[in-house]
Amino acid sequence: MPELSRPSAPAPAPAHLSIEGLRALHVGPIALQAARGECIAILGPSGSGKSVFLRLVADLDPGEGRVVLDGTDRAALSGPEWRRRVIYQAAEPAWWGMGVAEHFPAGLDSGVLAGWIAELGLPRDVLQADIARLSTGERQRLALLRSLAHRPVVLLLDEPTASLDPATTLAVEALLAREQAAGLTLLWVTHSHEQAARVAARHLELNAGRLQPVGSVA
Repeated sequence: MPELSRPSAPAPAPAHLSIEGLRALHVGPIALQAARGECIAILGPSGSGKSVFLRLVADLDPGEGRVVLDGTDRAALSGPEWRRRVIYQAAEPAWWGMGVAEHFPAGLDSGVLAGWIAELGLPRDVLQADIARLSTGERQRLALLRSLAHRPVVLLLDEPTASLDPATTLAVEALLAREQAAGLTLLWVTHSHEQAARVAARHLELNAGRLQPVGSVA
């Protein structure tokens, strides 16, 4: 009786976000692949290069290496085009105008934005506020909403809850979990192992410029 041939396994789908040989002074080389809608927590001591790594992915700092998103090489796009898809959320976000509203894109669904504002415990009229009159925590939450409003494909989070109390931190995590479930990919830098356990299934540590699973030995 002839031997039945086994069906060949389907070829693995390409990674949603692929990082190869990414490096700068004291950081790298780093290789990482992320699936669409995945959240990866990145831990490590202060000064280990976590922020530099995120800025390298966002093409904000000079470095070497290759980054590909859904088959499109970063080198094929201009910096602004890439950063519309892959947004870096700084720990201390910058503001270029005096008022809150001018930092949000035109055409954004006002109902969605109002829902976000309420969910994160911000005043209903916060869009009419002056940036200078807001607390650090209010600015941090608004900067996150500003990033989400641009509908990125990947969001690079640099300690997004550092200035927030525990209840508001959980509210931010819940909002981001919902966006993740809708397909947003997150690279989330945090100092908190407890937060990493809540938000991500994969935990990596950046130490001595190298990225590796938490607890592994270099």
